[in-house]
Amino acid sequence: MIKMNPKLLRVLVIALVVIVIGGGATLYFLINSQVKADEELTIDEMVKYSYTTDEMKTDLSDGSFVLIQFQFITDGKKAVEEIEKREFQVKNEFIKQSINLTENDFRENLPQLEENIMNAMNQEMTEGKIVEVLIISKVIQ
Repeated sequence: MIKMNPKLLRVLVIALVVIVIGGGATLYFLINSQVKADEELTIDEMVKYSYTTDEMKTDLSDGSFVLIQFQFITDGKKAVEEIEKREFQVKNEFIKQSINLTENDFRENLPQLEENIMNAMNQEMTEGKIVEVLIISKVIQ
């Protein structure tokens, strides 16, 4: 049998314990840092992981104008940071989707617009996803 120096053995055991504890802690934080897809967000998480756009204004096909503001609720911190950086794409997508809409569409079909914006932006996202889009301000003129 091979004899080891007691000091070396103690150092190896301590290093192994530190590595196991560090790995376990890292795994715990990685698993719990993102909201699970099948879980509902709490109101605190919704606030923490949400981003509100600037107001956007565009003309509609019937000659009216709409001023609108969206709130994006995402599944994590990285997704919030990404959607904030992609606001110019949100504006572009909103303009593209509203080009054929009328004042009446903005009075009756807002859930469809929210869903369309969410689906289009989720195709662009690389760091998480958008779980809900809310229209928080809307003025038609």
